[in-house]
Amino acid sequence: MALDSAKKQEIIAKFATSENDTGSPAVQIALLTERIKYLTEHLKEHKKDHSSRLGLLKLVGQRKRLLRYLKKKDYDKYQEVITALNIRG
Repeated sequence: MALDSAKKQEIIAKFATSENDTGSPAVQIALLTERIKYLTEHLKEHKKDHSSRLGLLKLVGQRKRLLRYLKKKDYDKYQEVITALNIRG
């Protein structure tokens, strides 16, 4: 399930660097993290939903690649994102 529009706009507003920024690595990581949280909760209830589990693994891999890219390009922004999202704690 996709994020509802209000939640998505809230996340974009929090992590965007400019007014029309929807594609920066920080925004993408934040949106992926929210989807990962949703799928994790879904899989706790539906343990045999293997297609969603595969989707979750793909999202985690994509987020990992984006985090690696952000760490290489802008380390300060990387630190800000991981503390704000409470990942890699």
